[in-house]
Amino acid sequence: MTQGRRPRAPSAFPERPLVPSFDPRQVPVEEHCDSLAAVEAPRLTPDALRARFRVPPFWQPEMRGDRARLIQADARPAAVLMPVVVHASGPTLLLTQRTDHLRHHSGQIAFPGGRAEPEDRDAAGTALRETQEEIGLGAERIEIVGVLPEYHTITGYRVTPVIGLVTPGFTLHPDPDEVAEVFEVPLGFLMDPRNHQRRRIIIDAAERTFFSIPYSASVAQREYFIWGATAAMLRNLYRFLSAD
Repeated sequence: MTQGRRPRAPSAFPERPLVPSFDPRQVPVEEHCDSLAAVEAPRLTPDALRARFRVPPFWQPEMRGDRARLIQADARPAAVLMPVVVHASGPTLLLTQRTDHLRHHSGQIAFPGGRAEPEDRDAAGTALRETQEEIGLGAERIEIVGVLPEYHTITGYRVTPVIGLVTPGFTLHPDPDEVAEVFEVPLGFLMDPRNHQRRRIIIDAAERTFFSIPYSASVAQREYFIWGATAAMLRNLYRFLSAD
């Protein structure tokens, strides 16, 4: 653990398993979402993102929660940061890969974030604190521009996605107990539905639908498989930014 940080639980989201585990890559792709238009580059600039959240359009989130257990009255509050890094060459989204030894969601792609603590003033405060603790990215480099609707996880959390613009030039210090890798994906790639896949699986006679967004920077490089809640929040961001 990085020196100077407070002790953390083994997982930002200590979760109880509610469904049998499965390999999401092996679930057949039901639909390639290539009939929808990508969010155009002018809508992804920092000024455009600020304006969109300042005066949001009428829209509906496509995914409000894990289908097996959508809305829970007793869900615990949590937040994640969706960090948009404002590079001169174009915006990227910063993501983490969880370490393999974690009990739950090991190796999965995620946003920095976790459960709310009593000292957090709001969802943005939770997201900023968790981002600092997980990857060492300080709030002084992050401009919060807005939030998306809560996403309810199957493990009993209502997660608020917080969107922040990040000034580049930072040095990260990931917590080795939780974060195996931090990487960036072009925001334009993630906001292009041609890169989105809808998958469906039946578990214990219950249907679960989820999105996946496989990403590789080049043919020669490894593939990052973004799926589940992370992909669902990205899909909702797409719906928000593409709404007229």
